Amino acid sequence: MEFITSNKQRWPVLALCRVLHVSESGYYKHERSKNKEYKYTYWLECIYKLIKEEPENANYGVRRIWLYLRNNKRCPLSYSTIVRICQENGLIIHYKRSAKGITTPDTEAQKSENLIQQDFTAQSPNQKWLTDITEIACEDGKLYLAAILDCYDGSIRGFKMDDNIRTGLCIGAFERACHDDGAYGMILHSDRGSQFTSQAFRETLAKHGAIQSMSGTGRCYDNARMESFFATLKKEELYQINTLQMRIVDVKSIIYRYIHYYNLRRIYSTNDGWPPLVYRRMYYEAHNAA
Repeated sequence: MEFITSNKQRWPVLALCRVLHVSESGYYKHERSKNKEYKYTYWLECIYKLIKEEPENANYGVRRIWLYLRNNKRCPLSYSTIVRICQENGLIIHYKRSAKGITTPDTEAQKSENLIQQDFTAQSPNQKWLTDITEIACEDGKLYLAAILDCYDGSIRGFKMDDNIRTGLCIGAFERACHDDGAYGMILHSDRGSQFTSQAFRETLAKHGAIQSMSGTGRCYDNARMESFFATLKKEELYQINTLQMRIVDVKSIIYRYIHYYNLRRIYSTNDGWPPLVYRRMYYEAHNAA
């Protein structure tokens, strides 16, 4: 760009700057840089490629994007630089809706002690499991999902869906989780819903050597990590579609697919960026090598 030297040449620029409410120096800086290649073009292309790999990847926040670039592309850029790239290119995610729990406390049944105490960490697989139920409204009724989450890697070890919220829903999810890798003797934490305090459910836990732990009355954060999974499922998948116009069988299919994606491919920040089952495999590989 040729610089303007005379006042006669400058006045159109000054007038434009006043209309746009920008400084004259800012205008010239923009003119000098507008033909330059974007400094982070390669990394921006990597981000767009990541987002397009899976429909659910469009929900990735900046931290997950940064972890992906660091783990898979050896990206040397800092987290704050990735934040700036995402801000400059409209890639910041904002959520508005929150998921809510639905189980009804059983005030009569014997309660188990809270063994978790909001410590959702574990040193190895199958030490601490969490469970809960969530509800999804569909065109032809309500769909209920019970799931089991392993605190070690955040993986969903087992789940079951049905059009009712009876105890068999929770028993089915737990037994599937145990059957997957022969797990035995874990702590299983839940809220105080009547499904979890029932005799049938407790007998199922005893069969697998599980120790029951339950949230305190009115303590919504005592099972926060499990509730966080349901919130993630709804924000990243179910709130993106209108389930009220979909049949239960179709919503079931979507949830099956999402949990498969969540376990195997979704970047999981607690696991230093690795998907839950990838992180789990890394543990067993290191354990077997030792």
